[in-house]
Amino acid sequence: MIKRTMMILLLALPFLINAQSYVELKDSKPFDNKEVWQNSFKGEYQFKWGNTDTRYPKLSVPNKAGMENNDGNATAIKLIAWQGERVNAQAVLSTKVDLSGVSFSVSDLKSGSSTISSSAIKIQPVSYVMTDELSKDGTTGCGHRPDPTVFDSTLVADVLNNEYQNLEIEAFTTKPVWLTMHVPTNIKAGKYNGTLTANVNGKASNLKIEITVKNRQIANAANWNFHLDLWQNPYAVARYYDVELWSQEHFELMKPLMKMLANAGQKIVTTTIMHKPWAGQTEDAFSSMVSKIKHIDGTWEYRYDAFDKWVTFMMDEVGINEQINCYTMIPWAMSFDYFDMASNSIKFIEAKTDSKEFEQYWLPFLADFAKHLKAKGWFEKATIAMDERAMKDMQNTIAIIKRADSNFKVSLAGNYHSEIEADIYDYCIAFGQEFPKAVKERRDSENKISTVYTCCAEPFPNTFTFSSPAEATWIGWHSIAGNYDGYLRWAYNSWTKNPLQDSRFRTWAGGDTYIVYPDGRSSIRFERLIEGIQDYEKISILRKEFTNNPSKLQKLEDMISTFKLETKGDISTEQQVINARKLLNSF
Repeated sequence: MIKRTMMILLLALPFLINAQSYVELKDSKPFDNKEVWQNSFKGEYQFKWGNTDTRYPKLSVPNKAGMENNDGNATAIKLIAWQGERVNAQAVLSTKVDLSGVSFSVSDLKSGSSTISSSAIKIQPVSYVMTDELSKDGTTGCGHRPDPTVFDSTLVADVLNNEYQNLEIEAFTTKPVWLTMHVPTNIKAGKYNGTLTANVNGKASNLKIEITVKNRQIANAANWNFHLDLWQNPYAVARYYDVELWSQEHFELMKPLMKMLANAGQKIVTTTIMHKPWAGQTEDAFSSMVSKIKHIDGTWEYRYDAFDKWVTFMMDEVGINEQINCYTMIPWAMSFDYFDMASNSIKFIEAKTDSKEFEQYWLPFLADFAKHLKAKGWFEKATIAMDERAMKDMQNTIAIIKRADSNFKVSLAGNYHSEIEADIYDYCIAFGQEFPKAVKERRDSENKISTVYTCCAEPFPNTFTFSSPAEATWIGWHSIAGNYDGYLRWAYNSWTKNPLQDSRFRTWAGGDTYIVYPDGRSSIRFERLIEGIQDYEKISILRKEFTNNPSKLQKLEDMISTFKLETKGDISTEQQVINARKLLNSF
């Protein structure tokens, strides 16, 4: 028993160490001096409702116009939700004095005899991370930036922490508090009231909460139609916690992180079938989850130990089980690894897609891989995946894939090419491109997936740590406006060296490489993205309902049509999303 207890403690140790509080970097930007703070509000501190569109500065007094929710009230908030929906709110504690032992709590929300339990409401104090900016001309987040001092850097509110008791808050600082309320699916419609409390120096500061639950229902995340594909990086987790790759400790540490992704409706498990498919572009390079061994007699052997562990974990323990994307046959650097038994060393083959060497390397593997996937019951879920590859290379590769097994599925994230569209099961095209209407209708009838992606290239909309939080929600509306089945972003957790402190990276704008933080910490960006996905689901439900109500349907479609760059107009992203969600919840 003692040994078992010790083992559990040892397994949990990396998590416990990293879950402790950490020191945020200092902000070099100008901030309000003590005189401004002293004259800003009465008393030693204030606790008010803010709004979820604002990243409140750490060292300055929140703007009075921002110290209220979208209904214009700073002490009471009114929210609208469907049954089963997750809704967010943000309160703000600002103080002129040092505070210790601060804690937050929330009551049950009551409507007559019906109750939304406080256990369905998550309290997450917001922390600050360093970010930078777009390119100097403001056109992109791409491009090498080895010297962070070249770019304007500042602290921004983004990290959502899981600890909300016994907090230390320094004088002349602001501490936002994020609430995520998960309305039960089976709850009765009605107005539910409760209280958010900040316990400071033995005194309770209360803010009122009112949620109007509509008599409409959204499915749980596992059943959402929105095809979400955020690429996971298990290698970053192993490095951050300094644990052995694919060990029990590694999987235990990944579970809360990946559960968060499953609860956002993620459909795809990201896997690798070769070493460094993206040439080691991230802080933690992706290695191969498959071992390729060439014996002395020239025959090949393939081992799937890591692949099987990872997929089984994600599907059975995490619940992401709809699709397995296997990257890639066309890497950024056309170099392919294997272990050579004759020389007892790792070797590489340099080959182009139209070469005999390329075919000889991939064809026997694909044939064996197909057999393995079928034996595991995964073949129908698996795709051979590529991203941002030239059309001719795709044509050459697709031909080899189909020779190995004609039923293999192919996925691609890249430019739209009519010449290969019919061969691609899961086609994700770049932001700004669209599927022709007739093509999309045919793809729908064939149960193929047609989505859109953004990367570092788009100044808007995006999920950089300096992006407006509303942009993440805007993406969900744009996805339905462009008739896409969902959205792809290449980086869920490709963390920087110190992701909790500094989101800047040597190659792209701050936050480009990850959208969540270690220890199961969410982000403002991630929560607002989920809002947009829920809106997508709600719109899909209302479209079906309004087939016999053309007036309501037209109002809805008119609003949806504004969520394209060419139709957005001069309205701010924040106000556009507020207006759209207000209309959506008015039905």
